Amino acid sequence: MREKVEEALKKIRPALQADGGDITLVDVDEDNGIVQVRLMGACSGCPSAQLTLQMGVERAIMEEVPEIKRVIAVP
Repeated sequence: MREKVEEALKKIRPALQADGGDITLVDVDEDNGIVQVRLMGACSGCPSAQLTLQMGVERAIMEEVPEIKRVIAVP
């Protein structure tokens, strides 16, 4: 499952990098369907980071990996 999440992040990463940010995968809890990511660069302090996380990152990951139920950002 981790590989599928990484593939989904590869599709999202260019858009984040275009705005001066980036994202890395921290952990995948396969038992609970939770993905932990770290927003970096401009994304880490952006007021729209939570919206980007939910509407962009979470949606893209869940489309690629339906077993995922939630995506959370960790510091």
